[in-house]
Amino acid sequence: MRHRVAGKKLGRPADQRKAMYRSMLISIIQHGKIRTTEAKAKALQPQVESLIALAREDTPHARRMALSKLANKQAMRKLFTVGVNYAERPGGYTRLTRLGPRKGDAAEMALLELV
Repeated sequence: MRHRVAGKKLGRPADQRKAMYRSMLISIIQHGKIRTTEAKAKALQPQVESLIALAREDTPHARRMALSKLANKQAMRKLFTVGVNYAERPGGYTRLTRLGPRKGDAAEMALLELV
């Protein structure tokens, strides 16, 4: 039974999953959108939302917390410049759009973008 077990494993060990999430977070902050599988996008969306909520308050502590998640100073700086745009927005900083199956293996694809 999976009662109260948070998060998806996505068929990877914990260290690989953490590295994948980190690289995807950096990509969505730098480019504004990423095209990935639907399962990965759904697993990544709450993390992006919490990072942007953290970036709304521009304090040294918030910057350190974001840097610990991203481990990329350029992405952290861009996150805090983008976070200013969402200061008045109460939530819902990302949009998930389904794109249909991928040609090679028929995996459901999705576009995760910043609103």
